[in-house]
Amino acid sequence: MSKFRHGNAARDAHIRTLRLIIGALLLVAGGLWYGWQNAPEQLTVHIPPTLRSGSTRVWWKVPPADVYAFAFYVWQQINRWPDNGRTDYKANIAKYKAYLTPGCRRFLKHDYQARKNRNELQNRVRGVYEIAGQGYQADDVKVLNRDHWVVQLDLNITQYLNGMSVRNTDIRYYLRVIRHDVDASKNPWGLQLDCFARPPKQLDTATAAKQDNDSGAGGAT
Repeated sequence: MSKFRHGNAARDAHIRTLRLIIGALLLVAGGLWYGWQNAPEQLTVHIPPTLRSGSTRVWWKVPPADVYAFAFYVWQQINRWPDNGRTDYKANIAKYKAYLTPGCRRFLKHDYQARKNRNELQNRVRGVYEIAGQGYQADDVKVLNRDHWVVQLDLNITQYLNGMSVRNTDIRYYLRVIRHDVDASKNPWGLQLDCFARPPKQLDTATAAKQDNDSGAGGAT
């Protein structure tokens, strides 16, 4: 009889041990599920243009060339008015809001309203282009820290009113760019434009020198 009781006790102890193991496995599985659910679905890694010699990249480092490309793309699209500046400019600010900081959006909305009040938008068609021969160079992007940059863009502005050319000017822009890697579905660049770091400067010729020592802060052109 005693042997029988000892056998039942051993069986019960074994069952309790198995239950503890199962409970521990469930906790581990729950932790793994939580980590999987909270892991990012996408991770942006910036790859250099050529991989012939190989490359080791840290995921958080954004090459200056990518920062320049982002600033140029967003600024060009914001200032592209293919039909009518009065509707196109406002629509562009809304369309590209994920690529703009809140402060930059407010600035552009104020600029839109000011231009509208001065009758500088109605029936205006506008384009912004890189000046020929003035593409990206290493000194066009100033790295402030890991998450902040200042980009210099030398661009040609063309503008038409009712089909007639009213402007053809070369402008140097200084634009702030910040890291904002929040929602890859709306902003795959993980960057935002923070408008002007200093006033835009009109260039004398399309072949103006890239170097400039002006400083300050200013408005749109």
